[in-house]
Amino acid sequence: MNKPHYYGHRQRLRERFLKSGLEGFAPHEIVELLLTLAIPRRDVKQAAKALLARFGSLRGILDAPLLELRQVGGIGQVTPVALRIIRETANLYLQQRAEAQASLATPEALYDFWRSRLGGLPNEVFQVAYLDTAYKLLRDGVETLEEGTLDRATVYPRRVMETAVRRGAGALVFAHNHPNGNVKPSEQDKTLTRALVLAAETLQIKVLDHVIVSKDDVFSFRKEGLL
Repeated sequence: MNKPHYYGHRQRLRERFLKSGLEGFAPHEIVELLLTLAIPRRDVKQAAKALLARFGSLRGILDAPLLELRQVGGIGQVTPVALRIIRETANLYLQQRAEAQASLATPEALYDFWRSRLGGLPNEVFQVAYLDTAYKLLRDGVETLEEGTLDRATVYPRRVMETAVRRGAGALVFAHNHPNGNVKPSEQDKTLTRALVLAAETLQIKVLDHVIVSKDDVFSFRKEGLL
């Protein structure tokens, strides 16, 4: 029985990947590799190109809403879920790698970590990271405090500090995203940050930073002298 015409192409892509990783791959070939994991019995080259044409990049594809992904020809209902699993697995990998690092004290490490976690999300999410005294992320040390709303009233400094004490945290980092791309803090952001810092100081817990991220930018309260 003759194999489908795309079988050899898939095999060659995988052999190239095993030999040298993604070096030398065109963007659509990288997307093809991902799609082969979810679509095992169909040519996916055109679907990969269609995804890139609509969302612009691999990051744009992985950050895209499920409904919009399903509107692309050849993608179907299951593949968007598989792409979301890939993205969330990558985020978990980055978190666990951060937990294993010596420290998250450098601004670059913090910015990269939070932009990867939150920068591409379509809705605003407010999170806290619990660190030890060496600024190393505690195990399972990231908690979502608020999601899908701009209302900061549901972020309770007392609850955050109770969790910090229970975990034995020596430092905290707060982060949230601005999906519109403008990372300038609102007055509400500033007010909440002051309340969180004050609550932490009473327990001798350091607030290392509060960062606001988008896909391509970051605002640091510490860097701008607001902490």
